[in-house]
Amino acid sequence: MARIGLLTGGGDCPGLNPVIRGIVRKGLDTYGHELYGFRRGWKGVLDNDAFELTRENTSGILHRGGTILGTSRTNVYKTENGEERVLASLREREIDVLIPIGGDDTLGVASKLNEAGFPTVGVPKTIDNDLNATDFTFGFQTAVQIATEAIDRLHSTAESHDRVIVCEVMGRDAGWIACYSGLAGGADVILVPERPFDVEEVCEHLRHRHSTTGKNFSIVVVAEGATRSDGGDAATAADSVDSFGHVRLGGIAFELEKEIEERTSFECRATVLGHIQRGGAPVAFDRVLGSRFGVAAIDAASNGEFGMMTALKGTSIEMVPLQDALAEPKLLDPELFATAQVFFG
Repeated sequence: MARIGLLTGGGDCPGLNPVIRGIVRKGLDTYGHELYGFRRGWKGVLDNDAFELTRENTSGILHRGGTILGTSRTNVYKTENGEERVLASLREREIDVLIPIGGDDTLGVASKLNEAGFPTVGVPKTIDNDLNATDFTFGFQTAVQIATEAIDRLHSTAESHDRVIVCEVMGRDAGWIACYSGLAGGADVILVPERPFDVEEVCEHLRHRHSTTGKNFSIVVVAEGATRSDGGDAATAADSVDSFGHVRLGGIAFELEKEIEERTSFECRATVLGHIQRGGAPVAFDRVLGSRFGVAAIDAASNGEFGMMTALKGTSIEMVPLQDALAEPKLLDPELFATAQVFFG
């Protein structure tokens, strides 16, 4: 029996609650652990703000979006005496092992704590699916489903009005959501961060489609982190950065809307899906993956597999070193993008 702490950090994501439920259910029933959830990510650990997790207060959360623990983008190592405060909170609550659930920023803090001597087990969470060492992260499939449904709806209004519609989806460093949803939704152009684009080439592609197919509408799907080949920076929605140094992206669709209409004379409209992709109930895949990650994480914490992270490899859940996940972003598979290109236009 041990005291296990857990937290959810970074952006909210469909599938977080299934992870929490999996950790608590097996932690209580199989191991007899006491489990404590820290509120609002690393901020809750800094402030020693936690509550006991039980079957009762984690019942009925499988289908719920978001996280019952709350979350924040808090960088322990950008906070004065941050590591000391975190360790003091964990000692005061007599926590034996901490399970942080998050992306590279959250897990980067977890890795440093593990190196400092406090046992951690990570669970990967990024809606962009750009975390290394795991084939998929939960929340990604839900975001793709939401984006695909939006693209399906945009098709009808684009066709009705003979418009080009630019749909902006999430994807800071990697274009997984853009490529998957664009391919599933029949997009005519897909723009991703891994491949800086030339606006004139995009326009020429649209002109060719409209002149040769007899169709006077098109759908362009663009990741928020996509950049131009002429050296322009990614579009930003704010000048400020978060505690991990990330600028808030957004607005590339509006830039493209203006330029495409000016260059082609095609009527053009932009749609930014934004946080809609994060919200609502997780799809079945993410509920199952989150549950499997939660069960594997509490097993690892109970068996002394510290400094490790749950990962999906094929159809199996495996434990991998946290450092493997943090080495570099997992960028879009070139073969997948090449498949999507077959259907452009």
